[in-house]
Amino acid sequence: MKAIRRLTVRPLLPEPLLPLSDLARNLRWSWHAETRDLFRSVDPERWARSDGDPVRLLGGVPPARLLELAEDRRFLRRLAAAAGDLHDYVSGDRWYQAQPASAGLPAAVAYFSPEFGITAALPQYSGGLGILAGDHLKAASDLGVPLIGVGLLYRHGYFRQTLSRDGWQQEHYPVLDPNELPVTLLKEADGTPARISLALPAGKQLHARVWLAQVGRVPLLMLDSDVEDNDLGERGVTDRLYGGGSEHRLLQEMLLGIGGVRAVRTYCRLTGHAEPEVFHTNEGHAGFLGLERIAELGDAGLDFDSALEAVRAGTVFTTHTPVPAGIDRFDRDLVARHFGPEAELPRMDVDRILRLGMETYPGGEPNLFNMAVMGLRLAQRANGVSLLHGQVSRGMFSGLWPGFDPEEVPITSVTNGVHAPTWVAPEVLRLGARQIGAERAEDALSVGGSDRWDSVADIPDLDIWELRRELREQLVLEARRRLRASWRQRGAASAELGWIDGVLDPDVLTIGFARRVPSYKRLTLMLRDRDRLMDLLLHPERPIQIVVAGKAHPADDGGKRLVQELVRFTDDPRVRHRIVFLPDYGMAMAQKLYPGCDIWLNNPLRPLEACGTSGMKAALNGCLNLSVLDGWWDEWFQPDFGWAIPTADGAGTDPDRRDDIEATALYDLLEQRITPRFYERGRAGLPDRWIEMVRQTLTLLGPKVLAGRMVREYVERLYTPAAHAHRTMVPGTARELAGWKQRVRSAWHAVAVDHVETSAATVSAELGTTLALRVRVRLGDLTPDDVEVQAVSGRVDEEDSITDAATVPLKPAGGPDLEGRWVYEGPLSLDRTGPFGYTVRILPAHRLLASGAELGLLEAPSEEAVEGAGVLLR
Repeated sequence: MKAIRRLTVRPLLPEPLLPLSDLARNLRWSWHAETRDLFRSVDPERWARSDGDPVRLLGGVPPARLLELAEDRRFLRRLAAAAGDLHDYVSGDRWYQAQPASAGLPAAVAYFSPEFGITAALPQYSGGLGILAGDHLKAASDLGVPLIGVGLLYRHGYFRQTLSRDGWQQEHYPVLDPNELPVTLLKEADGTPARISLALPAGKQLHARVWLAQVGRVPLLMLDSDVEDNDLGERGVTDRLYGGGSEHRLLQEMLLGIGGVRAVRTYCRLTGHAEPEVFHTNEGHAGFLGLERIAELGDAGLDFDSALEAVRAGTVFTTHTPVPAGIDRFDRDLVARHFGPEAELPRMDVDRILRLGMETYPGGEPNLFNMAVMGLRLAQRANGVSLLHGQVSRGMFSGLWPGFDPEEVPITSVTNGVHAPTWVAPEVLRLGARQIGAERAEDALSVGGSDRWDSVADIPDLDIWELRRELREQLVLEARRRLRASWRQRGAASAELGWIDGVLDPDVLTIGFARRVPSYKRLTLMLRDRDRLMDLLLHPERPIQIVVAGKAHPADDGGKRLVQELVRFTDDPRVRHRIVFLPDYGMAMAQKLYPGCDIWLNNPLRPLEACGTSGMKAALNGCLNLSVLDGWWDEWFQPDFGWAIPTADGAGTDPDRRDDIEATALYDLLEQRITPRFYERGRAGLPDRWIEMVRQTLTLLGPKVLAGRMVREYVERLYTPAAHAHRTMVPGTARELAGWKQRVRSAWHAVAVDHVETSAATVSAELGTTLALRVRVRLGDLTPDDVEVQAVSGRVDEEDSITDAATVPLKPAGGPDLEGRWVYEGPLSLDRTGPFGYTVRILPAHRLLASGAELGLLEAPSEEAVEGAGVLLR
């Protein structure tokens, strides 16, 4: 019989056990082993059935057991210690509070993301973007950074994945009841739920309440549109992560950006939390937050242009995609319909809103509103998520800064990191604690410090190897459990599944491959030569085994076909004991998968992997990486701790040929270098060279791949400069900068380089020579205070393009001549041998610009201006 209504009945905890509720509601338990151990001891069987979720656990513990624990002195001592430790963690000074006041750190930072992967108990993530956002919040908490997270609460989360009998992906969307999640409602002082509202066309409203998840020290605000005041369509705005059509997605992103700012303001009003000085947009989905902040300043009396400058000063934008197809883009008419007098932000000119996101550059789609483009135009500081991705992003978005070489596009990079306390297996942590002490081991995982990681060198080989086998065995048992459940879901009877007891072997080289399944990640590259793969799997002396997991987007039939192709191969009775596909990849599976693998495989099409943090999580557990040189691996790869799969960059545009070449390279590495090293034994009967690579992975990669390192970089390189710019951009200053930009843009058509000459008599010179450079320019209605005239020099390639350029400002020599031309002079140092070239250019210059490229204006010499200038020296 089906219930007509569902209620959540909360347990009534005896007074001595009340701290359990606080511990369950603070998600620090998801990465704090002692707190998890405490909850496990409440009821080990129910803890396992609750999938390690304290809220579900406490909802099912019998009252008799609670009364028993309330009188258990040993348990109460452990409870008091855990509660005291949490109090010290959330209230004590940490890294951020230890920074000098002179650093001028921001009072608070608002961090917006469409998804957050904090714990499997709060399934509000789909893949790497959400896991990265969750790790960012956790690391900020560990460091004491005053962050406020902002997202949406999806009632169905992302989908749960199962397989049909023939291996086709099937999606299921279980309904999530917020009352059964580790979240609480944000309430007004009178106890009513805090509400956020957006105006919709035709006089309708979109209402949302705000759920609060406490991530250690960091509050995470999640907006939920499933409220009774909404019509059925509006109630479904936050139904699914990345679901629905264009208008559905647009409404989600308006709620996230505009509603998110309003939620932050409400939270700060109700709690006294410091107002954010910096707003960080994690990918373009939350880009509308800038419009809401412009509207706030407009209500305070600032015009649009001045408000735009004030908002840009305190905004950081992070792009995560290396391909235009990964960016949300909307039809301009759809966007226009949702803004202006008849909808949201009624006092704002719709054309000004549209101009922020339109692709008004060569190669752009003139009728599409691009969320990443808006994010870049609304942020004074932007970054990619690895060095290579920063380079790719500068090329992809270079149209926004015409005339500048891609390397000068103002997009920097902060390489992602992962939250080690979340992803390091408890067994690995215990081994480290045994070596250097529990407190120092925990500090090494949260904050870093190479001295602590160097201590791995002192761990005996036997201890490392026994640990690796223990983790591999745990993965084997977990894989068998999940595989059996998957086959039961596919319709198999228990009597058919006896073979699963022999699947995988804890003494066989184990390779992991798990990620989302877009085509560029090449899930099935390993199947290019199936006979050769079978030989590797079934080798009599040096076999390999592979554990694969991954979800295709529900609308991506191509990705689903890749999953089906892989599953059908794993179903083959000849190899099914050596290769398995585990459905429903998520955080709970990942926390067993990464530690249990010996090799983490990654073979995307280079350079389409922005960062790829799964290999980082594996590395922290002593797993070696085998990857294409893409994302973070391109940046940090060394032969001491992994292998690089050669890429066929010169194989032309034929994707099949490229896949064949790179698959062959993968097989060769496995056959000739990797399996021999794993199975060879030294005098003590251990794989000495393999163990040394594990040691090097932990010692050299460990401190680099930490989310703590990443968040410190954001604080020092992006948040703090943004906070300084925000404080400078008071209304008068914002008006000054906006007026100056308008004047410069209007006058720029008259700016020109008239003539360039040097003291060089020939086209060759000796190293160390300094030439005198003299440039005559026209500035029109501008003055030398408005511009910088620069000499740009360096080596040149065969096409005379300057590489590794050095830039030197030139100085005006006197006033303008009768024709209004200015003369600039300066030295040109020939500091490099070989083909050497230079040019000159004029850029806008103002003390409040973060970059000379900010306006996208540049004037270079014409051919007539450089005649006889000696621009190339050989």
